[in-house]
Amino acid sequence: DNLPKLRLAAIGVGGSRGAYSRGGAVANQAAKFADMIAVCDVDDLHTEEFNQKYGGKLNKYRDYREMLEKEKPQVVTIGTPDHWHVPIAIAALRSGADVYCEKPLTLTIDEGKQIRAVVEETGRVFQVGTQQGSTADKFLTASAMVHTGRLGKNVNAYIAIGGAPDGGPFEAGDAPDDLDWNMWVGPAPDAGYSEQRRKQFRWFFEYSGGKMTDWGAHHIDIAQWALAPGEDGPTRIKGTGDFTKNVPTGLDWAAFLDGEVDLPDGFNTATNFDIDLSFDNGSVLNVNDEYVRESDDIKFGNGILFEGDKGRIFVNRGKLQGSPVNALTESDKAEINDYIKELCKGKSPGNHMGNFFECIGDRSKPISDVWSHHRTMTSCHLCNIALMTGSELNWDPKGEKFIGDEDANRFLSRKSRDFANV
Repeated sequence: DNLPKLRLAAIGVGGSRGAYSRGGAVANQAAKFADMIAVCDVDDLHTEEFNQKYGGKLNKYRDYREMLEKEKPQVVTIGTPDHWHVPIAIAALRSGADVYCEKPLTLTIDEGKQIRAVVEETGRVFQVGTQQGSTADKFLTASAMVHTGRLGKNVNAYIAIGGAPDGGPFEAGDAPDDLDWNMWVGPAPDAGYSEQRRKQFRWFFEYSGGKMTDWGAHHIDIAQWALAPGEDGPTRIKGTGDFTKNVPTGLDWAAFLDGEVDLPDGFNTATNFDIDLSFDNGSVLNVNDEYVRESDDIKFGNGILFEGDKGRIFVNRGKLQGSPVNALTESDKAEINDYIKELCKGKSPGNHMGNFFECIGDRSKPISDVWSHHRTMTSCHLCNIALMTGSELNWDPKGEKFIGDEDANRFLSRKSRDFANV
């Protein structure tokens, strides 16, 4: 409460013409801790809708670069489509702002390395919007139970995150006059406008990674945190899955992602999958659209099942359950609460945005910092790369490259469209 009121700007806020308005919701949360001075969105209608919540007093922009230069905000929230997160975050960090960026942070593994380097270079506070990391009664308790041996040894995780819809091809049309579509597409391959492409961008690999980076950014994050806290990431990835009907057999995925091959204007991410991420400590993180184990009558569409040689627990946003949870004594709970404080780097859990501003105050690392989230996103991207290449992958998590697989290494980065002069 003693923090000075910082100057805050929101980039990418959503609105009535979109499908996701998380950017606006996050900006409004941040405004409880700081003074909102400016809003930037490529859709003028969304900019004005957001501005009206602040009495029409905000300075309005279409181009984030102009806004950062003119306004010099001390804090920036980013809620754009995923393919814009890293370019905007880097610009905001280098402008001197502390940044809260919606998940998923990255489109490629290379982007994660870039943003990590810029956070280190600038020393700014950077929080990713994986708010499950601040949920004490469910996800933090589950992680603490794994770490403190409540499930015994040899703990594995089985997660379900849902699959992508199979829609399209869609009809291209004209973008609204007050939407800068060229800027919306930005660094991604050139594409005509369709409402689905704009509203449902998560199901297009050009802008996102399907459910793998949508819900995977949440559940893979928690599961990896619990299973392998001291490790840089998995070393072996293998699995199977299917893409939508808009993806032909034998597609050169790397060429497509570089904008060199066209697909029909439809959803193209994975509809179903079963992938194992194996860690050097022996743990396996199993990623599914839906998890089914008939022998134990287990079936769920969203959540994490942790299982060790002493028992299993299930956690999602609605519940934390299992015999080891029921067996917790009052002293067990006290020990777990102390451990949760360690997981939260000494701060109280419960308010993800509050944690960000607390860290701005004392210049410490927030709960969902760039290092942990880059590790999470790397695992999400590894899952998609395993599906695209159709092969078992060996990953060097320290060197951040595939071992003896140049085909897979093509997926570490993408070509960026030069759109500034279009």
